[in-house]
Parts: sequence; structure tokens; C-alpha cells
Amino acid sequence: MTQGFDTLAIHAGTAPDTATGARQVPIYQTTAYVFRDSDHAAKLFNLQEVGYIYSRLTNPTVMALANRVAALEGGAGAVACSSGHAAQLMALFPLMQPGCNVVASTRLYGGTVQQFTNTIRKFGWSAKLVDFDDPKAIAAAIDDNTRALFCETICNPGGAISDLDAIARIADHAGLPLIVDNTTATPWLCRPIEHGATIVVHSATKYLTGNGTVTGGVVVDSGKFDWSASGKFPSLSEPEPAYHGLQFHAALGAMAFTFHSIAVGLRDLGMTMNPQGAHYTLMGIETLSLRMQRHVENAQIVAEWLEQDPRVEYVSYPGLKSSPYHHLAKMIVPKGAGALFTFAMKGGYEACVKFVDNLKLFSHVANLGDTRSLVIHSASTTHRQLSDEQRAAAGALPNVVRLSIGIEDVKDLIEDLNQAMTVATA
Repeated sequence: MTQGFDTLAIHAGTAPDTATGARQVPIYQTTAYVFRDSDHAAKLFNLQEVGYIYSRLTNPTVMALANRVAALEGGAGAVACSSGHAAQLMALFPLMQPGCNVVASTRLYGGTVQQFTNTIRKFGWSAKLVDFDDPKAIAAAIDDNTRALFCETICNPGGAISDLDAIARIADHAGLPLIVDNTTATPWLCRPIEHGATIVVHSATKYLTGNGTVTGGVVVDSGKFDWSASGKFPSLSEPEPAYHGLQFHAALGAMAFTFHSIAVGLRDLGMTMNPQGAHYTLMGIETLSLRMQRHVENAQIVAEWLEQDPRVEYVSYPGLKSSPYHHLAKMIVPKGAGALFTFAMKGGYEACVKFVDNLKLFSHVANLGDTRSLVIHSASTTHRQLSDEQRAAAGALPNVVRLSIGIEDVKDLIEDLNQAMTVATA
């Protein structure tokens, strides 16, 4: 029987604890697990039997979270890890070799642009950042060494919507996986696998947990990509020297990527999620749809109010009819355009800084997706390390403020925005 989203958000990946009957998922605060005997241990290490070896690899609480997010995204399997940035590296790790590249959107979170532009070069990888609104530019950037395409569903901070179906067709034509960061949309607004994505990544730090208490990430694999078709993904299709010559795709089929991420990725990179963090995120996901509905409703009202204010130059929110992404939002995120967007203030950089400093209800933090409404001036913080051109491409201009709209009473949010704007533009 196919279960609905809300049912999966509460029940997927979990069952009453077999030892105690505990209804909520216990926090398994343990490093290691006792093997039944030597044969049992050997089968676990050979991936002939699913179980628990060491909590850097797998933990029952963390696995429950991974399975729940996989169910919500419609994936074959998932792996939870220590942060959203870790999830991005985990997604690329089984695919890349020195000399390989990923073609990525210019409209990405500033930290992701930094990670792709500089940090991954230390692995011998590289990234080509192109305008993902231009299908021809995406196709032209792909070469023989490209191993994946990467974009965000709702782009941070500017709120642009990626045409996932069109991008997936380009990826399919090139025989490449499409990796989609679905953090700002969540599976309640969009399930990228249904639009052709191969792999979905999340910063569980944001809406999945929903209350600013956890740093975590999740990588979900669709299980639909043929890793053996082209010879471009030897870690999955050929004998893997990092795991006694196991051919993951031949042995594990649709679960090849997930098991490689656990058995090799988590084992060697060590970007493990802690069980208490997984527990908090599991509890957060139980109310994901309820929260997202209010997030989106509030964001729409606030964006419409801002657009009518003469102190505002423009609002970049796909839920507005004035947005160039409004039509895409109706197709990609029909239940709402998310709760993260930017707006430009008259008065430029100085007015933005004064506005942020005078907000009382909005919290000035480097985060998003909290139940609380949050604000940040991206040009001076999250996107500060980027060039002027990169900031412009990402939608983080000097006169632009990013809002993450929470689930408070919307009239209180508007009152706070109004009083701070009055001070900033006086």
C-alpha cells in the first residue's frame, strides 16, 4: 500500500523498538555492536548481511533518519552525514576521480560555490559554474571528464527555480547523473527524483530539523542510474580496490551508490552524523508538512507586502507573478515557492546593514529553515568570500537582504520589517 507524505514523515524507516517496545526511535548512543559470532562479522564486512558494525558507518538512529528521508524523496536508499556540505562531498565521492569535473549552477549557496571553486581542487576535482537557465550553456560545459550536473531546486539566496526536467534531459543525453540540492524546497514542496534527478542532497540543518538545533546532511539515491553503462564510474562499476575488489553495482544493483557511500565514503571520510542529532531531525520531520505549509503561506504574504512598499526596489520570490520564475514554480513547486527569498532596499549597502541591525523579531543568523524568521545580508556574510561577479550571479548584491520566513504570526513579522525599514531609510 502506498502511504501518504504525512504518514511517511511519522512512520517511515522506523518501527517499535524490538528490545523494549519503545514507540519513538531510541538514541543508540554506542560506538560499536557485538557480533553474534565470527561468521556474522564476516558477512557484515562482506556486505552479505545488513547490520551494524561501528557507528562511523552505521547506527540504528542515524539509519532510521536516512530511511525516512529516502522514503519521503522516493529514493532507493540514503546515507546521513555530518552536514549539508558533507552531503555534497559524499554525493560526489563515488563518482569522481582526479581530473574529473562537475558542471554546476552559478546560482548556489555561497559556501557551495567556495567548496566547488576551491576546496574540491585539493582532491584533483574541478567545477564548471554556468547559468543553468541556459540549456545550451549546460550542454556546452559538459566534456569527457564531466561526471555529474549539480543544482539547487530553489536557489539560495535568490529564490530562482531550476527547471529540473530540462536539466535532467541534458544529463540523460550525456549519460550523467543529476545531483539536486533540495534543502530549501524539502520533499514536501518538490521530489526531484520525480523530475529526473539521480541523487538528492539535503542540509538536514535546515527545514528537515526545523528548529536550529542540529547540523546534519542526507544523500538520497534514486537507484535508477546505470553506473555500469559508460565506464565513467569505476568505483561503482569496476572492482573497488578500497573494498577488497567488490563490484558494487554488479553485487548490489539499485543500492550500489548507497552502500558505497557507507562502506567506503563514511568509513574513509568519517563525516558521520551523531545519533542525538539524527533523533532531533526525526522528530522535526514528523511536523515537516505542517511547518512548510505555514512557512510558505507567511512567505507569500510578506513578499507581496514588500513588493508594494516604495522603500523596496524589487523582491526576488518565485511566488510573485512579477518573478521570471513564477511559471517554473507552478511546475516544480506547485504547493508553494518556499520561504527563502531576497529583496533589494533603496539606500544600498548602508541601508541594508542598518535594516538588519534594527530588526527585533527576526534573528540575524547565518542559517535558514528555522521556525523563527531569520535575516542576513549575504554580500557581507555568507557570500563575502566570492567575487563581485559571483555574488551578482548568485543574487547576493550589496543592496540585497535575504529573509528566511518562519511560522510566527505574519502580522508581527510585517510590523518588525516595517519598523526596521523606517529606521534604515530615514
